[in-house]
Amino acid sequence: MNHPSSHTAHHGPHHVHRHEYEYEHDAGDQAEILDLDAEVLAEHIASITAWLPIGTGPRRIVDLGCGTGAGTLALLERFPEAEVTAVDVSAAHLHRLREKAAAAGADDRVRVVQADLDAAAWPELGRPELVWASASMHHMPDPDRTLRQVHDLLAPGGLFAVVELAGFPRFLPEGAPEDAPGLEERCHAALDHHLAEQVPHRGADWGPKLTRAGFTVDGERTVTVDIGPPHTDAAGRYAFSSLRRMRGGVASALTVDDLTALDELLDTDSPHSILRRSDLRVRTERTVWAARRT
Repeated sequence: MNHPSSHTAHHGPHHVHRHEYEYEHDAGDQAEILDLDAEVLAEHIASITAWLPIGTGPRRIVDLGCGTGAGTLALLERFPEAEVTAVDVSAAHLHRLREKAAAAGADDRVRVVQADLDAAAWPELGRPELVWASASMHHMPDPDRTLRQVHDLLAPGGLFAVVELAGFPRFLPEGAPEDAPGLEERCHAALDHHLAEQVPHRGADWGPKLTRAGFTVDGERTVTVDIGPPHTDAAGRYAFSSLRRMRGGVASALTVDDLTALDELLDTDSPHSILRRSDLRVRTERTVWAARRT
């Protein structure tokens, strides 16, 4: 449930269509935010996998645009008899996923495939009963083609779960920061404008697109996240990493005062650093569509 990058769009994974050299340039920064996303929102990711309308536990799962493995690990836990083929363009992300799977004692149940999912021909991914795509479908330049590819990939009766994020989470309370109230909303508005042309399918309603691709939509669910305060240390680092990543896409659109206030939030030495705030909340939404190949 993985941040368009550079990943300025959000923490959702995985810029699956970028060239490898371009992707690896900021893979470390993105890996951090993906890992924090997985840690802070683990309960909500688990609630999505628990909701999936799938009867007999799938034995073969494909995670498209897996990032550092938030979805992969949640699926392995939800379906203990399954093996997951995790696909991403980033070798660094796949290496991190391998480390996390090994730490969870599930390394033998994970196969990693480095691939550009924008390519006309995909690598051999087997015949999965479940395909999971979290925050990756909106990166596809031709998502209708990708949906048809997934339809043909799935075993008959198989399920495709598409998870879409509502962009970066919100963290600051209303009226914060004190010297620039409403800064966070202005940053989000600037980022939305910045990404409108680059990532036109961000935040899309995938239901009609899935139907047109030949799927039967079995269900749709929106998970609302509202965590804290008090919050964990991970939530503070999540807020810091998210705002730092967002800054790259909005700096040129902010006023001097807003940019100064944002930089103070990101100054780890400042008493006003976001890491020192005790009033943070993690607020976001994730929508999942469950679609079946009938």
